[in-house]
Amino acid sequence: MKEEKWDLTITPRDRLLAVDWKEIWRYRDMFLLFVARNFRTAYKQTILGPLWFIITPVLSVIVYVAVFGGIANIPTDGVPPILFYLLGISVWGYFASCVSATSNSFVSNADIFGKVYFPRIIMPLVAVTTNLLTFGIQLAIFAVFYIYYALVGTPNGVPLEIHWQLALFPLFVAILAFMAVGFGMIFSSMTTKYRDLQIMLAKIISLWVYVTPVIYPLSMVTNEKLHLAMSLNPVTPVMEAIKYALLGQGQFSWLWLGYSVVFTFVLLVFGLMMFNKVQKSFMDTV
Repeated sequence: MKEEKWDLTITPRDRLLAVDWKEIWRYRDMFLLFVARNFRTAYKQTILGPLWFIITPVLSVIVYVAVFGGIANIPTDGVPPILFYLLGISVWGYFASCVSATSNSFVSNADIFGKVYFPRIIMPLVAVTTNLLTFGIQLAIFAVFYIYYALVGTPNGVPLEIHWQLALFPLFVAILAFMAVGFGMIFSSMTTKYRDLQIMLAKIISLWVYVTPVIYPLSMVTNEKLHLAMSLNPVTPVMEAIKYALLGQGQFSWLWLGYSVVFTFVLLVFGLMMFNKVQKSFMDTV
């Protein structure tokens, strides 16, 4: 019997850290298709459509200003509350959305994975890229308010400052993105068997924001032990660095930023190992 010859043979990889970047590049059209699909369907069949990308952060800022700034009287280090909360919400929202979307990579795409072959790692990259577009829209809103205050002045008369660390902004975003992918791949790998982890992750994210300087400045935490504990939150150094770069307030530290980078690298390696291990047989358990 004549032996059949195949143009392409798909076999699972033995190395847990193997990432075929050439293969990912070959499937770039599918990657872009998924990104466009996610962006278009985010508010599909809604009356306001893409306007929700603007309305959602603005409504959140209004609530934060009223509750945390007006009622709780939480300081914002002299920064106009609108700018302080809008920046914090945008940065945290990007990280949290990436974690949530990446953590559902296997479960939410099981039907597609079972019918079409493509590098599975594309789906976490799609989640990060899709949320990056939303993050860009929110940063544009922030820029509008920033320009307004720069022209008319701040309520307390303190001028806004932009520091040279703004040049590192892409690095800050990359740290958050890779950190989110690491967390997401770990939970995505485990939720193929234990769906309870999806609920637990949602609770963790909803509580995590309160131990991250989003709605308050880190400077108001005067207790040394508590300040150290909050600084050990890997998102905190990045959040503070972004605030320092754009608002002139916050705490920028190469040491703590390096800690976040190392934490992200270790997390990403561990997440990639779990992701590659589970993708070989996850269709049997999803």
